[in-house]
Amino acid sequence: MASPEIETLTEALSRLPGLGPRSARRAVLHLIKRREAALAPLRAALEAVEARLTSCGICGNVDTSDPCGICRDPRRDARALCVVEEVADLWALDRAKLFPGRFHVLGGRLSALDGVRPEDLSIDLLMRRLEAGGIDEVVLAMNATLEGQTTAHYIADRIERMPVRVTQLAHGLPVGGELDYLDEGTIAQALRARRPVA
Repeated sequence: MASPEIETLTEALSRLPGLGPRSARRAVLHLIKRREAALAPLRAALEAVEARLTSCGICGNVDTSDPCGICRDPRRDARALCVVEEVADLWALDRAKLFPGRFHVLGGRLSALDGVRPEDLSIDLLMRRLEAGGIDEVVLAMNATLEGQTTAHYIADRIERMPVRVTQLAHGLPVGGELDYLDEGTIAQALRARRPVA
């Protein structure tokens, strides 16, 4: 029987996505077995992130600085803006290393069932970014779910009269799929095959 402290750590880890009780127990045993090489660096990394964690005031990314590293990167094409539902989607697309522009995180997707309305998302901030000018293309990179496509159509309607080209990811993405769970090859193909919103 493990001590209450070890059980508390196991329970905390088991609440993380992708880790059930058995996987969490194996992770805890690994951390205990390699205390100096694994536990201490993990604790230090968690404390550092907790102390500096913030949301980017420009795009909504989660980072340890505001503006985030993507928004500060001068090599990024400021004329191309990719709109995503969540930070995990931004990170998935950025891992593919095929989109040279900047991002905008909505913080969710429209959902009548869940009571998520346009004012609950950062759509107004997106509109202000577009009205400020300098953006030629908006890529709507919503998940291939009913709510994701509803959100994409809502945004496309809002920016219809603006002088920007609106595209979306190709529908080679699996229906019901979420960007964070896709491999880089699938994401790369979807980015290459993006097309204007109908």
